[in-house]
Amino acid sequence: MPRTGRKGRRRKARHARQTVPLAHLPHQAPMSAPQRQPALSSRKTQPMGAMVASRGDSRSRPGPGIYRSRRSCMAGKARSWWGGAAAVAVLAVVGWLAWQNLSQDGQLAGIASGNGRIEATEIDISALSAGRIARIQAAEGQVVRKGAVLVQMDTLQLDAQKRQAEAQLRRARIGVETAQSLVTQAEAQHKAAGAAVEQAQAAADAAAARLARTERLARSNVASQQVLDDVRASGRETQAALASAEANLAAAEAGIGTARAQVVDAEAAVDAAQAAIEAIEVQIDDATLQSPRDGRVQYLIAQEGEIVAAGGRILNLVDLEDVYMTFFLPTSQAGRVEVGAEARLVMDAAPQYVIPARISYVADVAQFTPKTVETAEEREKLMFRVRAQVDPELLRKYSNYVKTGLPGTAYVRIDTEAGWPDTLSNLVE
Repeated sequence: MPRTGRKGRRRKARHARQTVPLAHLPHQAPMSAPQRQPALSSRKTQPMGAMVASRGDSRSRPGPGIYRSRRSCMAGKARSWWGGAAAVAVLAVVGWLAWQNLSQDGQLAGIASGNGRIEATEIDISALSAGRIARIQAAEGQVVRKGAVLVQMDTLQLDAQKRQAEAQLRRARIGVETAQSLVTQAEAQHKAAGAAVEQAQAAADAAAARLARTERLARSNVASQQVLDDVRASGRETQAALASAEANLAAAEAGIGTARAQVVDAEAAVDAAQAAIEAIEVQIDDATLQSPRDGRVQYLIAQEGEIVAAGGRILNLVDLEDVYMTFFLPTSQAGRVEVGAEARLVMDAAPQYVIPARISYVADVAQFTPKTVETAEEREKLMFRVRAQVDPELLRKYSNYVKTGLPGTAYVRIDTEAGWPDTLSNLVE
């Protein structure tokens, strides 16, 4: 026979243990169905001699299936024990939650509650006219005060327009001075025309007196007809000179009116130039965007160097003095809420603090509750929107902690005789 090494003997022994015939196992009388025991108990009833075998003969050893049965039985018992323990723990948690809900419902009798989020009035800081953003002097999250400079728009073109308007203003003022000098000149001409009229009138009067004397002399044949004709011609010349002087006087008066009108026009040009300068100055002032009230910069929409159109938004500001929570109540509860009623807000981020508030708004039209607030079953009910306003004085005191979008729960007392529970008595002051 070929010699077999140690590895070969081990391989044969392992193969023999895995393929032990049923006949080589210790004989045992068959049992009825009710009397049969598990494979684990059969090992205990075997004789001691059957359990011990020589090293060379492994066919008399019990098969590994018996040990597997023992391990699987123990593992099954362990799994059953852990499953029972887990079920007991789940039942205990469910019972505790139910007890908490029942006790809370008992404490909150006469108090309605609803889920909501902290909101605030948002202000868009926009450019009044189109232009380029020169610089942004506020960062996201920065708390700013009323009147603080937030954005500075580019004003190079406006500065040039202002200089042009100032030049027009100087020209208009010069025009006023010129018109006033024309008025003075026209008045002087008017005086000269008046003097000429008086002179012509005196000459005309003298000519008329001479003509009267000459006519008397001519009737008495003291003056010749030629002298009478010359005196008459001289009188007509003086009358013509008087008419011309009077016309010059009227023209001088008209010249005065024209010169005064030019003064008015020049003064109007001055006013127009001044108004143009003021309009440009207003645009320059509007290019400096200031905070209309105390608040926090929520986010930037545009960046430095960008060109925005008229009305283009640059940043968003949150008013820290107009903070509220909007929540929803069913009809049975919303109808009992009074405007101005006391409310309490509890934030999920800090449930140990209770924020006092007042009801400032109750919707007069029912609406469906948003999906983010209520469940699908409760959305079938019509709900009323309610707003709880936080005291501005308290907001100014804790302005650094005010953050919009935080979820929480609002409690409002719908029964004036109901008291607040201890869990809602730790008010922030």
